[in-house]
Amino acid sequence: MQTVTDDRLALFAEMELKYEQKDTTYFVSLLEYPDYVIRTRATCILVDFGGEDKVPYVAKVLKNDENELVRHEAAFSLGQLCSSSAIPPLSDATLHDPSMFVRHEAAIALGVVGSKGAEETLKKALNDPEKSVVESAIIALSNIQFMEKLSKNEKFAKLTGG
Repeated sequence: MQTVTDDRLALFAEMELKYEQKDTTYFVSLLEYPDYVIRTRATCILVDFGGEDKVPYVAKVLKNDENELVRHEAAFSLGQLCSSSAIPPLSDATLHDPSMFVRHEAAIALGVVGSKGAEETLKKALNDPEKSVVESAIIALSNIQFMEKLSKNEKFAKLTGG
């Protein structure tokens, strides 16, 4: 266990340097690293860099990563990007991911994106067998409605989405 921890910490130090250099290619390469902790961190860092061009990379993690925690973080991260191009992968995860944990986060992320384009998916999620997914869909739908009808502060609306 000590070797894994030491290896991870050494890689974190390298990641910090690459983060300061805004090295997108480096972090994209880490999305398939064997250690799920590294994949999770790489996903979050890519989103921190921002930009529509990060959506396909994070969407691939959401769809394909074997670890539900990594997929959960990818869903959260796509929501933080607030990009309409994140709606299709988030919708797919909301309705089809085998993990309730991921379906819940994808639904919340759709509310944070705040687009009417997510309403159909969220209405379908109201039939999910897991109560937490249903409740997440309700929160997301409420935020979309709020953003559309009342909100004057987009940042506030996105914060209340999940």
